[in-house]
Amino acid sequence: MTDPETVPPEQIPDGDSDPGQIEGAIDEALREAQLRTKDGHTPRVAILVYNDAHADTRVLKTAATLRAAGCEVRILAVARERAGYSEGSETLPNGVQIVRLPEFQLARSAPWLADAYRWVLARLRRVAGAEELATSTSTHPTSPPTEPTGTPAPAVAAKPVGVLLDLWLRTYRTVSLAIYWRAAISDGVAFHPDVIHANDGNTLAPAMRIARHTGAAIVYDAHELWRRRNVRPRPVAPHVEHLLERLGIRRAAAVLTVSPSIAGWLHRTYRLPRRPQLVRNIPPAAPVPDPATGVLRERAGLAATDQVIAYGGRITTSRGIEETIDALAHLPAHVHLVLLGYGEEDYLAVVRRRAADAGVSDRVHLVGAVASHEVATALADADVSVVYVRPTCLSYEFSLPNKLFESIHAGLPIVAADLPDTKTVVTEYGVGAVFSVTGGAEDLAAAIERVLADPEPFREAAQAAARELTWEGEARVLLGEYERVLAGVRT
Repeated sequence: MTDPETVPPEQIPDGDSDPGQIEGAIDEALREAQLRTKDGHTPRVAILVYNDAHADTRVLKTAATLRAAGCEVRILAVARERAGYSEGSETLPNGVQIVRLPEFQLARSAPWLADAYRWVLARLRRVAGAEELATSTSTHPTSPPTEPTGTPAPAVAAKPVGVLLDLWLRTYRTVSLAIYWRAAISDGVAFHPDVIHANDGNTLAPAMRIARHTGAAIVYDAHELWRRRNVRPRPVAPHVEHLLERLGIRRAAAVLTVSPSIAGWLHRTYRLPRRPQLVRNIPPAAPVPDPATGVLRERAGLAATDQVIAYGGRITTSRGIEETIDALAHLPAHVHLVLLGYGEEDYLAVVRRRAADAGVSDRVHLVGAVASHEVATALADADVSVVYVRPTCLSYEFSLPNKLFESIHAGLPIVAADLPDTKTVVTEYGVGAVFSVTGGAEDLAAAIERVLADPEPFREAAQAAARELTWEGEARVLLGEYERVLAGVRT
């Protein structure tokens, strides 16, 4: 029982989502596709997700689409007190209910153990030495944030300190997930859904239990390649995850995922009788913003003659930021990198240090974040967007990042890594150039320079692609699967 230790690129938010904006963008044609169960009653859908759901745009768009199609929708998420999302229920303007189930807090659940943990941790820190400490939350954003001391628990390479702290974090995550499972099963059974929409492998266990008690069908939505995601080596968890996904995916009445390569992998690996359906995480239809609405140049204090490479998203490792900084050193002095998003302070320090080492500190700008639904507008005054998820695992190699589609919706030319699904979108729609992930900073810089030399054809192609690549198109696939499931047809 493990929770994800990294956030897949398909799920990286840039700020708070606006559920009202998401709901309002659902095409009217989708509202006419009213879903009904086989016996004609309004379907109940329980959406399981192991986060607080406030900025998970895929989950919110899925819920809004199902609600617009006539379903009663309840999202079973988990509370995150420190992020401001407390245990309890709220109803969004579109009628979707979010129930945030209790999170595990050591200080509340076992105060005596919290005191013992603080005592042990203080001594481990003294043994390890300050120079060996690095916060686990900077590379593992879903690990317990600051529990229970108010200071992130350190990830230490040294033995035996690192072993003890790693064991502690693994135990904490396992207990936290088990508590979510128990609460989700209880609430899910009481809700008595017709369909359980399980997001990622860590919700399959409660989904199967709820289905056993209620007879509900399961829709498995793989946001990433669960068994090949970017996590530290673990001796037992991969086997448990393999078993749960194998059981859950065979039990599912429908399987959805975010990229063609992941769909193919799941189809082959589990010998599914039917290929998983592709529902990409694309923004809703909206007019391509005028470059004058962008905020990057103003926030970075740049002139009209400067050229801007845009980055939008969570500022964290494996997202091509370091590589883009290195490439910047091979580009003219009027080319700047502007990063729009948020990140842990430890990693922001890494970015600043990398820029200093490359001699481009004055050309790398951290300009803060905007709400998820404002990303395309905020990026619009850039000249090019670099889309690069470092393929440190198969899930990353097969990803279709939000950033790719957000940049297209901003009308921006794209420079993208030659990862299979990303490359296919860029070349099929002619929206930019592709560089080799093995080519180094020079190859990335050369691709950027090619686009900046004549960006208008790529910008026009991006504007045309934005009209075609919309959530409404993906939603029709989603609703088609639900129609099939509700009719009693199984994969």
